[in-house]
Amino acid sequence: MTAAEQANAGEPPAPAWNESDRLAALARYDILDTPPEADFDDITRLAAEALAAPIALISLVAEHRQWFKSEIGLGTRETALDVSICAHALLQNDVMVVPDCTRDARFAQNPLVTAPGGLRFYAGALLKTAEGLPIGTICVLDRAPRPDGITAFQRLTLEVLARQVMNNLELRRALATQREDEKLNQLILDSAVDYAIITMDPRGVITSWNEGAFRLMG
Repeated sequence: MTAAEQANAGEPPAPAWNESDRLAALARYDILDTPPEADFDDITRLAAEALAAPIALISLVAEHRQWFKSEIGLGTRETALDVSICAHALLQNDVMVVPDCTRDARFAQNPLVTAPGGLRFYAGALLKTAEGLPIGTICVLDRAPRPDGITAFQRLTLEVLARQVMNNLELRRALATQREDEKLNQLILDSAVDYAIITMDPRGVITSWNEGAFRLMG
C-alpha cells in the first residue's frame, strides 16, 4: 500500500526517520518556548499574504505538543499533539495539502475541525534539518474548504519560506554556540592567573585581557 493509499484509508505511512533522532534534532535548536522574533513573524505574515489565508503558523512538533514560534489568526502558542494536523504532515515527503479536512479520514473527527467555524483547509511545507529530519512545518489554514488546493506558485512559496525558517534557526543556533564558546574561552583565560594573556584585533587594539594580565601589568 502506498503512502497515499494509507492516508486515504486513515493509516499513517511509516516514517523514514527515528522519532528519538527527530526530537533530539529539535532540541538542539533550543527554540521551544522562546519569545516571538521579528524574523520569524515576517515569514509567517508573508505566508498568510501569499496564500490569502487567515491563519499561518511556524509549527514545531515536540514530543507531546505542537508549539508555534510564530502564529497569525489562531490565537494560541501551542496545541496538544493529538489534534495536530502538522504531526501528520511530518510523515509526508513534500508539501501536504488538505483541500477539505471534513473529507479526509485523518482529520474529519478532529476537534479543531468539528468545532463551530472549525478548520477546513490546510497547506504546509516541512521544516527539515540538513540530515532530512522533519521538526515542524510552515503552514496556512482556512476555515473554508479550498477544493482546488494551491497553485504551483503557492507551493513554491511555502517551500522557499520553509527553507528560510531553517536558515534562521541555523543562524540562531550558530550565534548561540559562538556566545557559549566566547564565555568558555574567557573562563579559561581568567583561570590562568599566573600568566598575562591579551588579545588584539587586526589593528593592534587590545580587545580583552585576563586576570593574570591585570595582576602583572595593572
